[in-house]
Amino acid sequence: MLASFQKYLESERGYSAYTLRSYGDDVRQFMLFVGVDPENANYSSITHRQVRAWISSLISQGITSRSTNRKLSALRTFFKFLIREGVVSTNPLSKVVSPKVSKRLPEFVPESDMVKLNSEQLFNQTFEGQRDLLILSLFYFTGIRLSEMVALKTSSISESSEFIRVIGKGNKERLIPIHPELKPLLRNYEEQRKQIDINDCKSYFITVKGEPVYPKLVYRIVNYYLSMVTPMKKRSPHVLRHTFATHLLNQGADLNAIKELLGHANLSATQVYTHNTFEKLKRNYNQAHPRA
Repeated sequence: MLASFQKYLESERGYSAYTLRSYGDDVRQFMLFVGVDPENANYSSITHRQVRAWISSLISQGITSRSTNRKLSALRTFFKFLIREGVVSTNPLSKVVSPKVSKRLPEFVPESDMVKLNSEQLFNQTFEGQRDLLILSLFYFTGIRLSEMVALKTSSISESSEFIRVIGKGNKERLIPIHPELKPLLRNYEEQRKQIDINDCKSYFITVKGEPVYPKLVYRIVNYYLSMVTPMKKRSPHVLRHTFATHLLNQGADLNAIKELLGHANLSATQVYTHNTFEKLKRNYNQAHPRA
């Protein structure tokens, strides 16, 4: 059933390979906790009390409420699948209350620090230098996810087009406008890319050996260059995604437009960025008002 569950998530829900692996690991972890073989289990014997005991065990191990809720989400989805398949009649997680998660504001790079990326000549004129510049710029000007960046193909983007074609979560396609400042960077990278022996590689971003870039490499690139311009401890592609959304909102962009650009399924996921804007408004008020 576990293998069928993962196949269902892939074919019908469009989940990524990373999510499939995570959901499988979470379900196996729970089954191991309750002493059940996931490949030959009597799932109807599992109770909500066992799930609650698992939650207590996770929290006692120092697992955060956020991570615990992610594991519960995997288990809840698994039991919904079992009900759909007629394996069980009830979902034991329907009686389980998820741990409360404290709201955490998205971290973002200040605008002044982002300006430094271009103004301080951090990127050399080699293929890798110009590729890295484009990667950082593309994250900031489009807000795409790391997985979406790595998955870009030569057919997804070009200097002559007006939009980038991005395949997001659930294999949903969206078009993101190409900012004018990106066009010379795209042109420069594509000219240098032609000098690399690519071996028919269709990936847009490649290594100097002509192979597709991979998530860990892109993460290292972003972390390395951001460390030169900001003292922030968190320096990841996702921070640049937060930066993209926050800076747009600070400059008056419509929240629904930002939602479409980010590829969010609903507006509630985008509204978290309004808290950052409100915090900035409060700081400005406290600094400017004579009685503040």
